[in-house]
Amino acid sequence: MTMRRLIATVLSALLAGGTVTVVLTQTTPATAERRAREPIVIAHRGASAHRPEHTLLSYEAAIAMGADYIEPDLVSTKDHVLVARHENEISGTTDVAARPEFAGRRTTKTVDGRPVTGWFTEDFTLAELKTLRAKERVPDLRPGNTAFDGLAEIPTFEEVVRLALEHGVGVYPETKHPTYFDSIGLSLEEPLLDVLHRNRVRKAYIQSFETANLRELRGRTRLPLIQLITSGGAPYDWVAAGSTRTYDDMVTPEGLREVARYADGIGVDTRRVVPVDASGATTRPTRLVADAHRRGLDVHVWTIRNENSQLPADHRMGDPASPAYPRAAGNVMGWLSRLLDLGVDGAFCDDPAMGRAVVAAHAR
Repeated sequence: MTMRRLIATVLSALLAGGTVTVVLTQTTPATAERRAREPIVIAHRGASAHRPEHTLLSYEAAIAMGADYIEPDLVSTKDHVLVARHENEISGTTDVAARPEFAGRRTTKTVDGRPVTGWFTEDFTLAELKTLRAKERVPDLRPGNTAFDGLAEIPTFEEVVRLALEHGVGVYPETKHPTYFDSIGLSLEEPLLDVLHRNRVRKAYIQSFETANLRELRGRTRLPLIQLITSGGAPYDWVAAGSTRTYDDMVTPEGLREVARYADGIGVDTRRVVPVDASGATTRPTRLVADAHRRGLDVHVWTIRNENSQLPADHRMGDPASPAYPRAAGNVMGWLSRLLDLGVDGAFCDDPAMGRAVVAAHAR
């Protein structure tokens, strides 16, 4: 089936009010080795379009859907164990706020220069965190995922790695707030490398929005490193006092040359590749992919999400007046296909089955 026919088939079903069923059974999991020249599908926080993010339920679903890599965001517990959570503040992703025994641990901290109030992983031992249960972070956008609230624990990085190894897929961990965790004596890099090296992980990328920890890691591992770059122009080097460098500087040819000194690729907001205008519609692509490739850097884009509210305006579908419009599926397959046409080397997808289908069709 061609890319156009695949997209047309799925869109016709959606417009007709139908559904596209994803079967979570796969006897030969997708692996990057089998498709060395194809763009990779990175399961963003697992199959987060279908299960609460950063749970073994989500990672297992992503593997069954054909992901090449599963992505755990990593933070530390009080007893220095890495666990998978999008943030170290966990009131939005667990039932901690409803647990009276932990009510006294609600506090306000300054993380990367911003005040944050809630419950923090670094104030809990692993044993205590294991008594909590995960829940859907964005229930208004993904109400179906709330059916899984309360069913899953917070997984450790070790558990995620062993799951990946069992099924032959890669892992793509992100260190969250590494400078902050360094400041409280819970450095992320040492336990991260310990888990990867002890389990003899060969299929992995390590990513970070910061630069200092990637430079440190470059001297300690041969695993590929990915410099994350957001669409804003905020300062990125939080470690170098007085630094005025920005992400905008990083995507220039000179900035990419510097990134290539310590990283193997960049993980960028899609708007760095295809900007959007004031209405949210896409505009002319940038030269970032070509410029990065000239420096020997892979380009992985984030985040490909199915919902209209998460897509560029010219890839949305349906009646904007409908209450269901924001969470209804848009032309996500066409959007990802456009990005693949521009030469990106991988995509972070909330729906790995969609990503797998588009990449497979695009390769034909």
